[in-house]
Amino acid sequence: MKKIQILGIYVNDRVKEVEKIQSVLTKYGCVIRTRLGIHSQEETYAADGGLILLELDGDAEECGRLERELRSIPELEVQAMEFSK
Repeated sequence: MKKIQILGIYVNDRVKEVEKIQSVLTKYGCVIRTRLGIHSQEETYAADGGLILLELDGDAEECGRLERELRSIPELEVQAMEFSK
């Protein structure tokens, strides 16, 4: 049975952490099927926090390594969801 894996990543400081996050996402790009970035918008500027949603598709071990590397970045909150198809 195929599984659909979603990772939700809350970034507390988008500007400060962008290089670390992008490096990990690029490293595991082969297992990321969909990536959606959402940031809060204030009236005159983009807020510091943001949300990234990832749909994963690929080797379960590789997906697990991606999740562990993201969780190792202290400024991120990572939540996982899994659906059976």
